[in-house]
Amino acid sequence: MADNGSVNDDTNDQNSPPLEIVKNEASVEDISREVQDTLTLSQRHKFWETQPVGQFKDLCDGNLPEGPIEPPTPLSEVKQEPYNLPNLYEWVTCDMDSEETCAEVYNLLTNNYVEDDESMFRLNYSKEFLRWALHPPGYYKSWHIGVRVKSSKKLVAFITGIPARIRVRSEVVNMAEVNFLCVHKKLRSNRLAPVMIKEVTRRAHLENIWQAAYTAGVVLPTPIASCQLWHRSLNPKKLIDVGFSGLGPRMTMSMTMKLYKLPDSTVTPGFRKLELRDVPEVTRLLRNYLLQFVVAPDLDELDVEHWFLPKEDVIDSYVVESPETHKITDFCSFYTLTSSILGHPTHSTLKAAYSYYNVSTKTPLLQLMNDALIVAKQKDFDVFNALDVMHNETFLKELKYAPGDGKLHYYLYDYRLKHILRPSEVGLVLL
Repeated sequence: MADNGSVNDDTNDQNSPPLEIVKNEASVEDISREVQDTLTLSQRHKFWETQPVGQFKDLCDGNLPEGPIEPPTPLSEVKQEPYNLPNLYEWVTCDMDSEETCAEVYNLLTNNYVEDDESMFRLNYSKEFLRWALHPPGYYKSWHIGVRVKSSKKLVAFITGIPARIRVRSEVVNMAEVNFLCVHKKLRSNRLAPVMIKEVTRRAHLENIWQAAYTAGVVLPTPIASCQLWHRSLNPKKLIDVGFSGLGPRMTMSMTMKLYKLPDSTVTPGFRKLELRDVPEVTRLLRNYLLQFVVAPDLDELDVEHWFLPKEDVIDSYVVESPETHKITDFCSFYTLTSSILGHPTHSTLKAAYSYYNVSTKTPLLQLMNDALIVAKQKDFDVFNALDVMHNETFLKELKYAPGDGKLHYYLYDYRLKHILRPSEVGLVLL
């Protein structure tokens, strides 16, 4: 359930087929045919077939209703005790306000979380980022779950949930956003991941929350959408040096640097950092904009204040304030996520900006996002990443983004959609 990555141990059989269905004409039939053609019996997702999620076999059944798959259990019947772990391990609740615990979580993720297939880069969420990501309004400390070795007390696994209101079509559903599933590399054969998923689900049920949203870089039963990550070079020389990208055919380094060069300053009048006083107007902008999408967060002012007020090296947000009316007309944001560069003699980190939520009403989206590239370049980001969700597809090629290798698949737990969504129907970005 790791955003930007995969449930990379025993919740799948390691050989999940790639799913090339991100073209706009993708349909239920496309995904069904592809899955049935490529999944052998040995590759069935045994764990997920026991869970209330959309199943591959149901993809062509138009008679199944949209909405919750199972009715909620009476709270009195929800399992009160944690699930049993293998004997050597114990559950802990991770207090992310504790410097010591936060450092342990950071170290576990930094050394064991999502890597690319060639083991050249590994996501490296900062401690400040983790605290921001896990402490939204109304968060539950009990949903920050760790597994320790009983004898040494070493933290060897982690999974989290945060509460979120997600609108699916016209229905606003209280959900858990599940993220940061990580098992120590040496323990991937111990089948910890399925029991961790069941445990975070149990704790959500105790709060009367029955649905969840998550993303993964692998195909599980069954994506509600499959999106592509695109990359825009800001520091092409470094990206080529570390193997993140390569020189194009018949391109020299100087030609490449010239191709990706950006203006020294933003061009939109009234483009400035988001401030606390802007929160009510930005909330209205975001709420109106997100109504266009089938799946999107239902944000209030407290959410906007938490998720978008700028925090150095965590989240950057900008507004366009009309010089004439002083109204906020446009908004853009991106979060900071570094990756460790593994085994390079001179470079150890790659600084990436990830497009978050953007709203254009007066300023053309292309211009707004070009200004975002300019401020990211000024802040020494190496690359600007964006999924092809919402209206992002309209600026990606024009602003010289290139498609990445993998797909990011979106999932809902205990909630069925009749049709696979196009990326442009998704209005949700998980960290």
